[in-house]
Order: sequence, then C-alpha cells, then structure tokens
Amino acid sequence: MKIINYLLQYILIKLFFFICKIIGYKKASNLGELIGKKVGPKFKSKKIIEKNINLMLPNIKNERVDEIVQKMWGNYGRILSEYVFMKDFRNGNLKDYINIEGLEYLNEIKNKNIPAVFVSGHFNNFELMAMQIEKNGIQLGAIYRPLNNFFLNSTMENIRKNFICSKQIKKGLSGIREILNLFKKNTSIALMIDQRVTEGIKSNFFKQKAFTTTIPAQLVKKFSCPIISIYIERVNKYKFEMVINKPIYFSKDESLEYITQQLNYLLEKMILKKPEQWILTHNRWKL
Repeated sequence: MKIINYLLQYILIKLFFFICKIIGYKKASNLGELIGKKVGPKFKSKKIIEKNINLMLPNIKNERVDEIVQKMWGNYGRILSEYVFMKDFRNGNLKDYINIEGLEYLNEIKNKNIPAVFVSGHFNNFELMAMQIEKNGIQLGAIYRPLNNFFLNSTMENIRKNFICSKQIKKGLSGIREILNLFKKNTSIALMIDQRVTEGIKSNFFKQKAFTTTIPAQLVKKFSCPIISIYIERVNKYKFEMVINKPIYFSKDESLEYITQQLNYLLEKMILKKPEQWILTHNRWKL
C-alpha cells in the first residue's frame, strides 16, 4: 500500500511540475501557494505544528497561530513549485529575484583558502542558499536527508546535484566520513542544524531540550574552521533576501556542548524574524 501511495504522490508531483513549467515562475509560485494552503494540512499533523509554535512563542494568540500556519503552508507550496525553476536560478535567468548580502565573507574564505561550515535552517526556499554559495566559487558539499518516497527522491536528487550543489552528502555515518574527506581537501560543508538527530546531543532550543547535531562543533574542534550562518527570507512573494553572516571562529578548547548551544541561539534569532517562513512540520522537540 505504501508503494502505491508513493507512486501516486510521484505522479501528482510530476504533473504539478509540468504545469508549473508551462505557466512560468510567478504563476507557478502563486499556484503552489494555493495548493499548499489547501492540501498541506491533510498530510501533516496539525498538533505537531501548533505545539512547535507554542513552544517557540509561549504567549502567542490563537489568531496569530492560525496566521503562521496558513502562511507556512503557502510557503511550502511555493517552494515545491520553485524546484522546476532551479535551473533558471542557477544560470542567472532569475537573478533579479534574489539579493545577497555578505558576499565579502565568501571572498574571505576563498582568499584564505580554508574550508568553512555553513549552517542554517529550513527557511523559505532553503535550497537557494547552497546554490548561491557554490555559484560564488566556494567548493561545497551539502548534507541532505533522502526522501522516504524513493520514486520522488531520484527526481529531487537530480535537481540538487545538477543545479543546487554538485556534491550531495547523505545524512548518516557514511556521510560523516565523506565530510571529513572533503574537509581535508578544503571543501566547505553546508548543513541544516534545525532537524532532530538522535545521534546528536540534547541542547536547549527555545528553552526546551532538543536533539541537535554536533557536526559543526566536531569540525571546529578538529580543524579550527570558521562557522558561517546564513538566512534566507521571501519578500513580495517571488523575491528572496539572503544574508551571509560574518564568520565565527570558536576556540578548539570550547566544548561540543557550548558550540552547539551557541548555534542554537543563532538559529532561534533567525526563526523569530519570520516564524511563518520556517518549516514547522518537524517534530523538533521529540526526545
């Protein structure tokens, strides 16, 4: 039964992609928002999303919760529609739709000829972050989690490898070995630090314990590398503002726990800018 469901999902999404390609970027994005708001709530638990929002914003009013949820699903739909246009973002056909602040920090990494760890969360169209880093001359490997739907996963992997970041690293133990090998060759790493990982440590996240990856902290302690946080925000429906922040140089003497906690604090600040632009469907605080 699961295979049939996966196949049906694959057919529907491929059909959606085909329609998006025909109608163009803006109309496809609008269509994605509409479908996201209508269909999204049927696939994910409303209780998890509302629990996440209330943990982040304990004094929030119910009306604001509903607003965040609706906007998040609309954004989810826009992101899905935009996979069709990753090639256009990559080759510059949609360059007017993304503005980047902080490119000087990428130049700093290139000039020093050192690898860095780029960290962020699932904000808005998060795929554009790794793409823009690589486009600007940084040798990069991006960590990703394969989709459960193996029919659809092959399509997404092709898009990611061809247009987002050529070096895709699967999450897991084999991925950690690949990260170390790439780092030794001066290849930087990009990863999302907002997902629950059971191989991580319990670190405070919005004053609640949450399993958090220690990969950035481990790389700092082994290579004394800088960590660079990145944030991306959707503005006016179709455009993006991406901010590359100043590199952080933690001491190798700092503990894994301390470095991991500081990165969670950075992540919190980014989420609170526009909570509706963070993907809230993950059961982030499950222990």
